Amino acid sequence: MNEFRALGLSQPVVDAIETLGYESPTPIQTQAIPKLLKNDTDFIGVAQTGTGKTAAFGLPLVQMVDASLSETQALILAPTRELCLQLSRELGQFAQFQKGLRILPVYGGADIGKQIRELKKGIQIVAATPGRLRDLMRRRAVDISKIQYVVLDEADEMLNMGFKEEIDEILQATPESKLTWLFSATMPEEVRRISNQYMVKPFELSVGQPNTGNDDIDHQYVTVRPKDRYEALRRFLDYDSDLYG
Repeated sequence: MNEFRALGLSQPVVDAIETLGYESPTPIQTQAIPKLLKNDTDFIGVAQTGTGKTAAFGLPLVQMVDASLSETQALILAPTRELCLQLSRELGQFAQFQKGLRILPVYGGADIGKQIRELKKGIQIVAATPGRLRDLMRRRAVDISKIQYVVLDEADEMLNMGFKEEIDEILQATPESKLTWLFSATMPEEVRRISNQYMVKPFELSVGQPNTGNDDIDHQYVTVRPKDRYEALRRFLDYDSDLYG
């Protein structure tokens, strides 16, 4: 028996999980999924990179969004284009047996006109970088007034990259009735400020050792001047053909 079934997930979602080859949930999935499915509280999840955070919020999200409604019901904010694409792809896999559920990644550096045209078709879940979403809001190309769920994925990274103003503007435009789910590898002061300002008595879950990575991830760093960082990165990538960045 697939262990995900015991967490309260619906049959279409369990079928998708089985198709993907998932059998046993990770610790954060085991604890977060039943809580999020109750649909009654804001949520903070602190866990290392690589612990399955996407499925921890993505599986409940695709189950609770109503595919019969064309309005945008869920918004996921993520720091990078790559993560937006990854989130859209994975949630699409989770929702593969839910007819009509549409998920769209929106991010800077891509054709904004095409993104606007896609949004007009009716998208239930939007995965966005904060800067591009703010641009779309200012063009009145996206309506987040009926959002039911906001997910802040890698919240610490978004704030480290300078998205504080964009996040504030976006969250202030969402309805007070929404639920906010915040996931982060760390909980620095700025992330705590976000939770204090925009979340109501959130349930907090911490799994594993915060501020660290998995044992099978090799962390290395080089100290360079800010203006030289991209040139340094290029040299590393040129030196080793097995590195990507």
